[in-house]
Amino acid sequence: MMITSLLQSRPITTLRAHDARTGEWNDSLAGDYLWTSSNFGEAVPDMMTPLTWSLLQIYIATVLPFPIPGGHPYMGNVGGRFYLNVSLAASFFAVLGMNRQRLNYELEEFFGRIPEGFEIPTVPLPRWRMLRTVLPLVPRLLKRAADNRRRLPEFVDAFPARCEAVRGRVRAAQTRADLLNVWREGLGPLYGEACRMLAAGTSGHENAYRPLRHELRRLVGEEDANALLSGLSEGANYLASLGPLIGLSKVARGEMSREAYAQQFGHRGPHEIEVSLPRPAEDPAWIDRQLANLRDADVDALLARQQAQRAAAWERFTRRYPRRAKSMQKRLAQTAAAARGRAAIRSEVVRVIWAWRALAQRAGQLTGLGDGVFFLSVNELADVLAGKEAVTEFIPARRETHARYSALPPYPALIRGRFDPSQWAADPNRRSDLFDANSPSPVASQQKRGLGGEDLIRGFPGAAGVVEGVVRRLDSPDEGDCLQPGEVLVTTTTNVGWTPLFPRAAAIVTDVGAPLSHAAIVARELGIPAVVGCGNATMRLRTGDRVRVNGGQGIVEVLKEA
Repeated sequence: MMITSLLQSRPITTLRAHDARTGEWNDSLAGDYLWTSSNFGEAVPDMMTPLTWSLLQIYIATVLPFPIPGGHPYMGNVGGRFYLNVSLAASFFAVLGMNRQRLNYELEEFFGRIPEGFEIPTVPLPRWRMLRTVLPLVPRLLKRAADNRRRLPEFVDAFPARCEAVRGRVRAAQTRADLLNVWREGLGPLYGEACRMLAAGTSGHENAYRPLRHELRRLVGEEDANALLSGLSEGANYLASLGPLIGLSKVARGEMSREAYAQQFGHRGPHEIEVSLPRPAEDPAWIDRQLANLRDADVDALLARQQAQRAAAWERFTRRYPRRAKSMQKRLAQTAAAARGRAAIRSEVVRVIWAWRALAQRAGQLTGLGDGVFFLSVNELADVLAGKEAVTEFIPARRETHARYSALPPYPALIRGRFDPSQWAADPNRRSDLFDANSPSPVASQQKRGLGGEDLIRGFPGAAGVVEGVVRRLDSPDEGDCLQPGEVLVTTTTNVGWTPLFPRAAAIVTDVGAPLSHAAIVARELGIPAVVGCGNATMRLRTGDRVRVNGGQGIVEVLKEA
């Protein structure tokens, strides 16, 4: 009842796309776009504070430094949550002459699957003006990405020390002017460099992975393709997404100290992008909880089992395509190296986000604003440090807006048109997978539950394998002690903070995700069946349901309701 009254207190008719005074931001009001939270939704699962949102805006401006005619946004803030603009991507591909089928092929690993028959609204992009704007920049951007990919291993190795040096300067700052100087000369440039390296690492992995995955699926089918694309770690050179899990195993065996673990992995967690929330290393009891989540799990055995499955798939491939074996082995190795590079630089960007948190906390101390600084944008906080404090009067209203948004459930992974989070959340028949403002009944027709037939939950094949088990639906990894060994973990999305729970699960099912999402990649490495990007799994499945998860086909079947 209390939440409903909060929702009704601010109808959408009072909103603009952005109200700086209240902090309300809803880019769905800016035009008829299709928005998706796939992939980025797992990295930014929380309600964003203004400071976090402004850092993400810097990231996009850094990696996509050219304006789109008409001012259409690459990404958006929809009721405090992060979304990418599929309409803009579709419009750009249309300029290049690509049809819907090719669009799905190029983008599904990143944006997730768009339902068949669902119209993607496009925006008018003048073809020749667009080409004149973008094409001259392409060679420079490609060269920059290639140069950065060559520098990536060296950059990643040196980055932790560089971040720690900046955090030391933040701690030592005695005045606002000192802190502003650290920002301008240290943290700001460091963050910009990390953003460019992340773009290079991400594009390198995607460019290697997507065509290889499609080719392997055609040659050997989904399950063997899945197995061949696992095994991304090489001894001590492991995938950073698995790092916290492998490190915990070492701590449990006495092969790694708690201090070393906190130093290496203390920046990784379920809320690692949201600067207002603590890092795991800030909590003294964090490692004990992580070790408890790892109980009854043998990580090494899971990795070894998956390695055996990969070896068997490779033997089948070489028997069937002996002449392709040498070139395919090289491509698989290159893709694995690109995956490790992408995961490593993502980890380091999270590390520099921790440095931003440290700077904001120090700014709160020096200005007397405390955690109110998180309700200012980067530029506004710089103004406050420079003595211009007028914007601080907006902090209470922005804090209230953030709290009101945070009381709502996660929004649909796909949103088209004007979306009112309050009206959507208040509707008992709301859909968690899709919202279409142009539909006659945009929030209806999701709740059917039944057995077999066409009443299946469908998503992406994340990691191959078929298992039956009892559902454990979780909203947060903080509830991990509820997950019993052999249960099917069902949740909205996962990230590195969920990884210690994976070895206890028989299978993973998520609303948000794609083949390049965290759940899919880590589940493949551990040999745990996974179906990702279902859209509506958390609304259709309850704790206690018995289900059959087919990770190779991307299907979850309800066998018996709780």
